[in-house]
Amino acid sequence: MPEPYIPETITVHLGRPDSNAPNVTLPFADYIKNVASSEIYPTWPENALRANIYAIVTFALNRIYTEWYRSRGYDFDITNSTSYDQAFVKDRDIFENISVIVDELFNDYVVKQGGIEPYFTQFCNGTTATCDGLSQWGTVSLADEGKTPYQILQYYYGDDINIEKNAPIRAPYASFPGYTLGRGIANREVNILQQELNRIAKNYPAISRIENVNGVFDGPTEQAVKDFQRVFDLPVTGRVDKATWYAIKRYFTAVKELSELSSEGLSFDEAALAYPERLEKGSSGAGVSSLQYLLSVIAYFNPDLEKLPIDGDFGTATENAVREFQRFYGIEPSGVVGSATWAKLLSVYSEVLGGLSSGYARERAKLYPGYFLAEGSQGADVTDLQTYLSAIGGQFDSLDIIPITGYYGSQTRNAVQAFQRLFGLPQTGAVGPATWYQIARQYDMTIGAM
Repeated sequence: MPEPYIPETITVHLGRPDSNAPNVTLPFADYIKNVASSEIYPTWPENALRANIYAIVTFALNRIYTEWYRSRGYDFDITNSTSYDQAFVKDRDIFENISVIVDELFNDYVVKQGGIEPYFTQFCNGTTATCDGLSQWGTVSLADEGKTPYQILQYYYGDDINIEKNAPIRAPYASFPGYTLGRGIANREVNILQQELNRIAKNYPAISRIENVNGVFDGPTEQAVKDFQRVFDLPVTGRVDKATWYAIKRYFTAVKELSELSSEGLSFDEAALAYPERLEKGSSGAGVSSLQYLLSVIAYFNPDLEKLPIDGDFGTATENAVREFQRFYGIEPSGVVGSATWAKLLSVYSEVLGGLSSGYARERAKLYPGYFLAEGSQGADVTDLQTYLSAIGGQFDSLDIIPITGYYGSQTRNAVQAFQRLFGLPQTGAVGPATWYQIARQYDMTIGAM
């Protein structure tokens, strides 16, 4: 899962989840003010108010972060039913002192130490209803004893909590990328998918583990998806559509107990993304090399664009090339590479490949095929890759000569990792633009020397 954020807006269902009640969408801070004005009394000590507001904010963020309702097919983030969530009264008056505190605290939330997800800060009033979480009336007594908001929260949720402050504010978005994930796709959504499937597999051993979590939808990932679909009675396609994506979300949340007081938590490592979401001037690494490679190939066939060196550093030349590309293809020429620019790059690159004749490369290495090759891939592109690796393997003691089979198995994966290690690339065992470029370059140098 990605790192948490504060949504600009939240959609509230005005009733129990399965009721026909309407939804209302409003700014997140206004929602918190409404709930706090409905749940607690403005005359309480300020430290009690602050502790309760931290809990209210965090509870709402937990519902949004885990997509608790949206992963079940609902079109809202939370309900106003206190049997499920927290009180919300449409168009109610807001207490002034509560409004002031919320404006200060609405982008702060409670986490367990070592975790990143908003903790499930269950609470109840502590008089007519009791629970294992925070007692709203109990916070008053603790505040009267002189305890700080943090100490009050520790009293109910344990000493191992922190308050994450100043979380970024963003427009709300659904985690499903909007298209079906399948073999050859490589992005941060696949990375998230792999990690979540592996965690589910701990509780459901019939699901095979993905040993190489690298953000590439390879054969082992496809098998794990099929296993998951089989276990949970979904169509066994090996591809991740919206239904499978959100089923994985539901079971991941369940096995991690992310919406329980007993949550095992979500670490920073589990939330890490394999590929950059954003590249800009000053960025470096394989992601930049991939960007430069795609831009250079497109520029070779488009005289309105300029080719640039592939050095892995996002400098002025790369920034200008990005701007040229964006301007030519109708994207705001910011010089920054985000999701829209990546999508257009891959689309245009695929069009370029589609216009090439079958024998364009002659004896030289072909261009990157336009999708990631990884364990489980097969076909002519794998044959070409193995041909290049075998030729290169004869020139370096640390590289093996591998058989040319057309199937990307463990031997090919190991050979790719050895090549990546030798040439300073991330050792993913999969071949994207940056690795393909280096392999093709070394192959052309090898056959040129023969």
